[in-house]
Amino acid sequence: MTQIGEPLVYAAQTVVGQVRGHNEDALLCCPELALWAVADGMGGHLRGEVASALALQTLRTACAEGQDLVTAVHAANCAILAAAEGDADCRGMGTTLVAVRFSGADFEIVWVGDSRAYRVDADCIRYLSRDHSWVQSMIDAGEMSVEEARSHPQRNVIFQCLGRDHQVIEIGQARGSLGPHELLLLCSDGLTGELTDPQIQQVCASANSLDELVEQLIAQANQMGGRDNISCIVLGRASVEPVAAAQPRGFLSKLFKPLTK
Repeated sequence: MTQIGEPLVYAAQTVVGQVRGHNEDALLCCPELALWAVADGMGGHLRGEVASALALQTLRTACAEGQDLVTAVHAANCAILAAAEGDADCRGMGTTLVAVRFSGADFEIVWVGDSRAYRVDADCIRYLSRDHSWVQSMIDAGEMSVEEARSHPQRNVIFQCLGRDHQVIEIGQARGSLGPHELLLLCSDGLTGELTDPQIQQVCASANSLDELVEQLIAQANQMGGRDNISCIVLGRASVEPVAAAQPRGFLSKLFKPLTK
């Protein structure tokens, strides 16, 4: 990958939401490894948060030891399975995961389950991940619309996660390069379950800072019900001079301007 020598900027937050009693989501923000991740745990009272925390701890350790992202995710899966074997209270716990690692502006994304990665600019939002879920399989088969999937009773049924039943996990992968006018968004389904993609894009286009963006995304998801834990990380390139603050548009157009040769 090309090293462009430019630092990344990011903001991250996780909250319990309006309904759940505790937070089973976990975040990893490790700029020294150019590594960020969101994990959404499951498996009963307090055990989901064990799975999500263990997954991210293992992911970080494996990457620090020089392993690639896919190998690190397999290591996280093995760590959760081993923990469940050693503690009856942890049996059945699992977690989804979405992670990104950067080299300059280039990135690799991996995911398992329905935590998502998006590329966002001032005009549109695009999936970088694809849910390992029953409703996504129905969408892919042309048997369900995206709108129908959002309210379907089985919308939370996923085919893949870390730590479940010694299954052979399917790890999604994507690569790309982040432009100076773009953001990368990692999030749990607590965000995407409450906000549509156009709603997420609108918030991204209008916010004036990354911190404000994260706060607004979570606030709006809570306002829409906050039925699950809500977590998100947003990343951008801090590579160019800020455009004059007098310009009337939001973060994506105001904070960055195009690179010039």
